[in-house]
Amino acid sequence: MSEVRSGFTKQMARNMFYGGALFFALAFTGIVFHSEREIPKRSNAQAITPQVIAGKKIWETRNCIGCHTLLGEGAYFAPELGNVYKRRGPDFIKAWIKAQPTHMPGRRQMPQFNLSDEQLDDLVEFLKWTGEVNTEKWPPNIQG
Repeated sequence: MSEVRSGFTKQMARNMFYGGALFFALAFTGIVFHSEREIPKRSNAQAITPQVIAGKKIWETRNCIGCHTLLGEGAYFAPELGNVYKRRGPDFIKAWIKAQPTHMPGRRQMPQFNLSDEQLDDLVEFLKWTGEVNTEKWPPNIQG
């Protein structure tokens, strides 16, 4: 009489591998198609102006992301700036940048970049633009 073997066979392992690979390939494809449909709906890319571009260049050349986060990307040394325009407004942002460093003991200090009024306007326009990006309510805290 032949003995019945129980347990995990090569055929079972192969079926699990191919079935799992197919499942995750289909799931990945579905996620990609969903993203391709949804992202354009929440984009404000049509609002990019030369002033926003100039502000982004200031953001990059002054390495603001080295201390701040913007839409969740960057360093966590200084506050998130994705919603700073809504929280503080353009006049506060310009005054704050001009007043740096504050030399207040025990506080982190932002360097003085000596930006012109035009550069400050450009940077504020960039921060306004990023504040209008639909981030699906991120960050959850208004303070960033």
